[in-house]
This record gives sequence, C-alpha cells and structure tokens, in this order.
Amino acid sequence: MEKPRMSKVMLPAREPGVALEVVVARPSRPGPYPVMVFNHGSTGSGQSPALFRRTVSPSVISNYFTARGWMAAFPQRRGRGKSGGRYGEGLAADGSGYSCEAEIALAGFERAVEDLDAVMRGLSLWPDVDPGRMVTGGVSRGGILAIAFAGMRPGLFRGAVNFNGGWLGRACPALEQVNPMLFARGAGGAHETLWLHGTQDQYYRISHCRSNFETFRAAGGQGRFVALKAGHAALFKPALWQPHMDLYLETVVPE
Repeated sequence: MEKPRMSKVMLPAREPGVALEVVVARPSRPGPYPVMVFNHGSTGSGQSPALFRRTVSPSVISNYFTARGWMAAFPQRRGRGKSGGRYGEGLAADGSGYSCEAEIALAGFERAVEDLDAVMRGLSLWPDVDPGRMVTGGVSRGGILAIAFAGMRPGLFRGAVNFNGGWLGRACPALEQVNPMLFARGAGGAHETLWLHGTQDQYYRISHCRSNFETFRAAGGQGRFVALKAGHAALFKPALWQPHMDLYLETVVPE
C-alpha cells in the first residue's frame, strides 16, 4: 500500500488570533479529491492537559481513504494538538475534568461546532477539494459531532459516519438527555449516515446507542446502525468495519 502524502495546515478560527491545525492526507494521484473530514474525540477524563496537546490523525482512517483516492482531513479543535486557544469542551470549572452537567456539556458541543464551521470555511475553498463529494465522520465525541453537524449544515456533506459516538458517557446521568438531543439535531439533512458501535463499549451501552439511533430516525434522519463485536476502540479494528464502509461510500459517493 502506498503511503499517503501527509501535511499540516493552519486555518483561522472564529476566535481572533487563533488558528486551528488540520492534518491532511492525500493520495498519490492528483486531485480534486472526494474528502473525509474526520473529527477527534475527547481525552478520556479531561484531567490530563498533556493529552490536550496530542494531535489526533488516526492512520487507520488516512490509509483507508487515501487508498481509495480520497483526501482525509483531521481538524484539531481549539486547545487540541497544535491548535491555538484554550481547550474548553465541557470541562468543569474546578479542574476535575469533563463536567456531567448538561448545560456545561452542551456549551462544549457548541464550541466544537464553531471550530468545525471555521475549518469547513477554509477547507471547502481548496482547489484540490471536490466540494460536492465531502463526507464527515468521527469517533466518540467526534462521532456525535459528525452526525449532528452534517444535519445542522444541510447540503455541505453527502454523508456522515459515527464510530462509537456520544458526548457524555455512562458515568454521567445526563447522557440520557444530552446524547439523544444532539443526535436528533443531525436529522435535518437528506443524506445517509452510518453508525458503527461496539457491543462492548465501556462508555456507551449498546442499548443506549440503539436508542440514540432510533431518536435520530424518529426526527427524520436516515441511516444504518451496525453493531460490531468490539469495545470503544472499534475504529482500530478495520477488518470489522471496512466492508460496511465500502458499501456505504459506494452509495453516498459513487465513482
């Protein structure tokens, strides 16, 4: 397999003086390319600032998409990786990590949406991007962000892929309020979605994930739910999800 051509760019955030890091993987052939915009998750407990500064660009995603002639873009939201600004996606004020309070969690989500809006403003103007053939995806918090954002910005993406997505985990009672509410916001587009969830996920019970999917569909969303025999790290077991992704991409972005 050819290695993708990797690069990093900085795009302006809405916050004055702040730039957002985007890792980009391109195939060897020239563009324009269909594009997967893949969103990172949280940092677990939110108690380790050192983890905030780690750039997240999973090779399992860049390799999969560039091998198929796609570009893969990995935005790092404010305070993550080399992006500027403070990381503040729902952290408690006392420094104890991610807050379980719905109001704080939802404010963190809105901050993530603001950053993804800024990235898409820049990325969609690149000459080697095919703006009519873009899909978004993500893992954990990035998965729910992908589904919700695609519905909130109808017409921008041809589809959205969710790996083990949720904004609050099972340790927070408010997950039963926050997660379905955010997924329902993704039902506004006419695109197909793909939900890939591990049956042994330590953060999101499979019953909760299925319930989120049904809430999404009841709100008008379209998609397919796939239960994988894996935990929260299902993303790193491509043999489990590649056949489903292959079929999905053939449907939403045909050659």
